[in-house]
Amino acid sequence: MKLPILDNKGTSQGEVEVGFELIENGRGTQAVHDAVVAYNAAQRSGTACAKRVGEVAGTNKKPWRQKGTGRARAGSTQSPLWPGGGVVFGPLPRDYAKKVNKKVRSLALRKALSERLKSGDVVVVDDLKLATPRTKEFLGVLGSLKLAGNTVLLVAGEDKNLTLASRNVPNVELTSGEKLNTYETLLCDKLVFTKAALEKVALRLSDK
Repeated sequence: MKLPILDNKGTSQGEVEVGFELIENGRGTQAVHDAVVAYNAAQRSGTACAKRVGEVAGTNKKPWRQKGTGRARAGSTQSPLWPGGGVVFGPLPRDYAKKVNKKVRSLALRKALSERLKSGDVVVVDDLKLATPRTKEFLGVLGSLKLAGNTVLLVAGEDKNLTLASRNVPNVELTSGEKLNTYETLLCDKLVFTKAALEKVALRLSDK
């Protein structure tokens, strides 16, 4: 599959081959589901924690004698029945991460990119170099490329001017071809690749 290459002003500069085989059938749907679930699980901090009976502050002294007071029997102020007492089966810190094999992650990303390519949601630019780290200049490039909504920009390497110019723009995320994941691919409205970034993604997804 070939895609048109644009410059910063939206003018066509030829075509480029995608570089990896698109998935045309239903294969990869489960892989996409597994990758998205694993990504969302990894975002959970897992720091919820509640003190149990042995961890709350208190004493082992019996609050009152067993019989003769007319009140219910009580052996400790740390009981889960008391205000300030321990929590029964409360949450403890844990890791929510889920393991997804490398081949499954690759299949999921290839499936997601295949669907976005077939939907016409991928834009390829020759380069995204900016002369100055000004947001106004960056917004001009977005306007020339007719980009709106949630946009993920993928570059081949770190660019200080581009990073500074784009960091305050809402609904725009700057990343690299090495870091692109299935969740980002599906979440955004448009994927904008530089030619070099597309080549790096194609290298990740190639069967060779």
